[in-house]
Amino acid sequence: MNVQRWMSRQYFSFFLTWGIFLPYWTGWMINTKGITISEVGLIMSIGLIARGFSTLFFFPLSSSRYSSKTVINGAAVGTLITLLLCILANSFTSLLVLTLLLHIFYPILMPALDSAAGILARNKQLRDYGKSRLWGSIAFVVAGLILTVFTESFGDEMILLSMLVGIIAFIVIGFMRTPKLLLEKPKPERGKQNSMLGLFRIKHFGLVLIIVILLQAAHASYYNYGYIYLQEIAVPGYLIGVIINIAVVAEIIFFAIADKKFNKFSVGSLLMLAGMGSTLRWILVFSFPSIIIFSISQVLHACSFAMAHYAFMKFLIKNVPNSLVPKAQGIYSALALSWSTAVFTTLGGYLYEMEPRYAFIGMVISTIPALILAIFYRNLQVKQKAIIAT
Repeated sequence: MNVQRWMSRQYFSFFLTWGIFLPYWTGWMINTKGITISEVGLIMSIGLIARGFSTLFFFPLSSSRYSSKTVINGAAVGTLITLLLCILANSFTSLLVLTLLLHIFYPILMPALDSAAGILARNKQLRDYGKSRLWGSIAFVVAGLILTVFTESFGDEMILLSMLVGIIAFIVIGFMRTPKLLLEKPKPERGKQNSMLGLFRIKHFGLVLIIVILLQAAHASYYNYGYIYLQEIAVPGYLIGVIINIAVVAEIIFFAIADKKFNKFSVGSLLMLAGMGSTLRWILVFSFPSIIIFSISQVLHACSFAMAHYAFMKFLIKNVPNSLVPKAQGIYSALALSWSTAVFTTLGGYLYEMEPRYAFIGMVISTIPALILAIFYRNLQVKQKAIIAT
């Protein structure tokens, strides 16, 4: 079978739903369930904590016992059941409980897919990670554009309905033919080298992890308050989806050219560029509260998110053995995409209520240290390369 096409299809079907959940879920709770901004911030922060535990412990544990296909399909079915229960939720407590449950199942799909891609790439079955991953970004754009039309015509109730349709489609696709390598049950692990602590015995893994944690945490305000901020600065409803998706178009372009244009860049250089782009992005949003500048700043998502993610995947594919890939993805998802984001979501919520722009400039307390560490790591790589050359 065509593994490249299979991986692209999996990313596309998942990110159709992620393109709805990430920018619009808070808007759904606020506009259809009557939850306040501070309550939403609390719900999403607690949800991210649950997401961290799920991806750090439940995902690696399930991956050590079941095949990749079983893990992906099981998490998708759990997500569908939780979304169906969300239809009945009408209070802060019920939304909190269901958001916790949703964050146990749904976010597992992202590290599960990236782990599958990493394993396939290490075994030379996936030729070009970037080309498959860009289809996820394309799906993100498609989801946003379609949802913009639906919400403009029928209201924010369409957010949950669209999530349901998307996850059902993902489940159907998930039960189709799968690469044989991903059908294999993992072999029993023995020895310290296969433990989670074994990851930190890999040279520079801890440093790279800290840098990507800081870079990904800085997206907290954008992910959770970007949608309502655009409403705050009087952006017409039909334009919000377009503006949000400028970031994803930039991401698509990056992933399309990454393996050709950035293949020779070291991980340290990529992380340094990501830190510079991220810092500039949030300074622009804070300094110029206008539709035009916000739209321009969206292009920097190619640096702040895509380049940082690509750098981590490049490090993982080159340095992390197959047996530790799920654990590495679990740690990355828990710490970089969940717990750190939870902390900054809460911070961003308080800053947003003081002044919406403060929520964005507050993110530089994460990006500046990331930039400093990235420069340090890049210098280490340069010195190491010089030593090898001599």
